[in-house]
Amino acid sequence: MKKYLLNTVLFLSALIANAQEPTPLTALRYAMDNTQGSARFRGMSGAFGAVGGDLSSINVNPAGSALLNSNTSSLTMSVYNNSNKSNYYGGMAKDNTTTFNFNEMGAAFVFYNTKPNADWKRFTFAINYETTNDFDNDIYTQGVNPNRSIDEYFTSFANGFGGLGGIKLGVLDDGSYENYTSLPFADQQAWLGYWSFMFDPVTPDPNNTVYTSNVPRNTSYYQTNMVNSSGYNGKLSFNFATDYKDILYLGLNLNSHFTNYFQYSSLYESNSGPNNLTGNTLHSVVFNNHMHTYGSGFSLSVGAIAKLSKEFRVGFAYESPTWYNLTDELSQDISSRYSDPNNLASSASKYPPVINIYPSYKLNTPQKFNVSGTFLFGKKGLISVDYTYKDYSTTKYKPENEIFYSSVNSLMNSSLRAASEVRAGFEHRMKQVSLRGGYRFEQSPYDNGKTIGDLHGFSTGIGYDFGFSRLDFAYAYSQRDMQVYLLSSFTDAATVTTKTNNFFLTYTFNF
Repeated sequence: MKKYLLNTVLFLSALIANAQEPTPLTALRYAMDNTQGSARFRGMSGAFGAVGGDLSSINVNPAGSALLNSNTSSLTMSVYNNSNKSNYYGGMAKDNTTTFNFNEMGAAFVFYNTKPNADWKRFTFAINYETTNDFDNDIYTQGVNPNRSIDEYFTSFANGFGGLGGIKLGVLDDGSYENYTSLPFADQQAWLGYWSFMFDPVTPDPNNTVYTSNVPRNTSYYQTNMVNSSGYNGKLSFNFATDYKDILYLGLNLNSHFTNYFQYSSLYESNSGPNNLTGNTLHSVVFNNHMHTYGSGFSLSVGAIAKLSKEFRVGFAYESPTWYNLTDELSQDISSRYSDPNNLASSASKYPPVINIYPSYKLNTPQKFNVSGTFLFGKKGLISVDYTYKDYSTTKYKPENEIFYSSVNSLMNSSLRAASEVRAGFEHRMKQVSLRGGYRFEQSPYDNGKTIGDLHGFSTGIGYDFGFSRLDFAYAYSQRDMQVYLLSSFTDAATVTTKTNNFFLTYTFNF
């Protein structure tokens, strides 16, 4: 399959016409975190801002590594299960995904001050990799739409969408893949619709720019949508931390971010409407999309933990926006069944051997603030609470002076909001055995609270300390509702309830 780089002018005109790439939802794919980390960290639902002493804690508060007493390394394996239940116009469907990953690994090196009475007791350098979001997920929806056919998506491009003029028949009438390759995104969508007999021109004039749908009206439309996604967001942190008089711990992270996202979607529609009196009649269509987004980014974090008493510690941390540079690739194909003007059944299909590569763009995710507190019961255990604040309305695509990016940024500013996250956890130690539990609440980033809903989750875990090493296990559950749209321009959405079950196993070695 050939890859083609679309020039910026064509790309921007396509985006203005479609608003498919990028959107607020695609931005949130990188702005929202799906808490991962070590089994001890996850067993307490990530409430580690003032706890420290674990490699995963540096992703909440960089000062956490300053509480390590010795050189430490860890490796975490996880099983990730997503269960989705959808409701689309009363049509119910289920899907399930299970994956296995190594989601955390790293090491920390502790250097003690050789001067016995020095105020600065130790310095820690750590490097840690974590998967911050696992995209492996399958969603299937089905139902009978009483109002809307997907032909509106294709016909709107042909007739002119978002203030753009209609596309000339002479452009669409060339069915060669060479012609398809030369077209901007909006014209490609119209071309796919035209060659699947979704619509016909009002006149056969090559300069015609008006088209009418071949889909029967005054009927209902059975629609299914399968979305399979995979990939990850990853973060590699270089951590520096220090300990002042065993009462104040300070830390800094330099974070390198990586993302690799794949999505395959297959949308099917059929109708049982009568044949049109004139022209072609479309009976069913399958529209497939293969999307790949990849890129990298950078952020930095600073944090502090203060020991107010022997039992009580407080923490504060700040993480800058992540500055991403992203690239999208897209390939599409379509097939259909229709009746010609003589009511003879026929079929059509187009499978362009083309991958469109769009110009890279920048995305800035929101900055993040965290405050935390923990109370220690000597060597018997602890309880901890974290609060995180993130304003999703500040998410921005760049360059901001481009008309399209400015318009999407305005949409995010008006539809997204500041959101809070609360994590609470406990650990109870009985000699070598530790028992853990936690709760997590994450507020919806949307003003309407529905496009992506609130998240509720809990966790539990157990660990065994061998002296120079430790083995920890954790289970974490979360649930949230969201709306999944069949196409970017559709107002019809399925309500999907996602339940996530995660299992974590971490081996930690002190050296």
